[in-house]
Amino acid sequence: MKSDREILIKFGEKVKDLRKKSGLSQEDLAHEAGFHRTYIGMIERGERNITLVNIQKLAYALKVSIAEITDL
Repeated sequence: MKSDREILIKFGEKVKDLRKKSGLSQEDLAHEAGFHRTYIGMIERGERNITLVNIQKLAYALKVSIAEITDL
């Protein structure tokens, strides 16, 4: 089983990869999801353990399913 830190880092890498594939900046993604730009950076660096509600907001902003964004 992965440690909490490893999961956060893998999730952050996934968000960053999906964001870049979508051609969005951190600021663009933050705007689309209703977050502050620095929050996106913290997620991508594995510094935030975000809620399922916020995962749903990110998935919607990235135009992917929750399953895709959480498939680590």
